[in-house]
Amino acid sequence: MKSWQIVRLVAGTFVLLSLALGVQGSPIFVSEWWLAFTAFVGANLLQSALTQWCLMESILGKLGVKRG
Repeated sequence: MKSWQIVRLVAGTFVLLSLALGVQGSPIFVSEWWLAFTAFVGANLLQSALTQWCLMESILGKLGVKRG
């Protein structure tokens, strides 16, 4: 996998997991504060789209993951 694919995979997983933990109807509900994490991931995706820079992609590059 290339770095952009991993970033999208992780972001999607974080969004779905934080929604499952933050929505009251979920069987694994913990707290509504998990929805703040969903907003954080969304804000980072927006920032990376506007600035063309993503911290996670930079970290993955240093770990040897192919950029794409």
